[in-house]
Amino acid sequence: MTTEQIPLENDVTGATIWLTGLPSAGKTTIAYELADRLRAEGHRVELLDGDEIREFLSAGLGFSREDRHTNVQRIGFVAELLASNGVKVLVPVIAPYADSREAVRKRHQQEGTPYVEVHVATPVEVCSVRDVKGLYAKQAAGEISGLTGVDDPYEEPETPDLRIESQNQTVQESATAVHALLTERGLL
Repeated sequence: MTTEQIPLENDVTGATIWLTGLPSAGKTTIAYELADRLRAEGHRVELLDGDEIREFLSAGLGFSREDRHTNVQRIGFVAELLASNGVKVLVPVIAPYADSREAVRKRHQQEGTPYVEVHVATPVEVCSVRDVKGLYAKQAAGEISGLTGVDDPYEEPETPDLRIESQNQTVQESATAVHALLTERGLL
């Protein structure tokens, strides 16, 4: 047995593609569209859905700033682990705090793993009309509080790798924009 590193099949490059934005911004919809396209092209893809992560990996965490930070760091750890092993990891997660997102980016940089931040910059007025999960309606009715972007902060990324205004284009156009960025960066 030699100590030479065996190259991955077809020189597979992994990467984390983090889609951040308000609830109902379109993050998950865009991620699923992109995942389908990448899989059709033969890429290894995992989608780390924020709701599923909360149920399985971060069960028991609440929505305090500290708990949200812990949740984002857990997701970031798993994403980096997968990406460092040749997987394209799509992460449609709100991640409302800039310092939490920056810690995830730094972890990727330290490990030499590609990381791309996509801000799905849909205005709160559009998100509240979409209201996929009924959260805005519940918040307006006083049934819940701490809704990101309404009565809890969302710190928009100042310099994302890509900003998408999903209200101005189709899901397919949004996914194509992310795909083009990945191609430009040599990640596809």
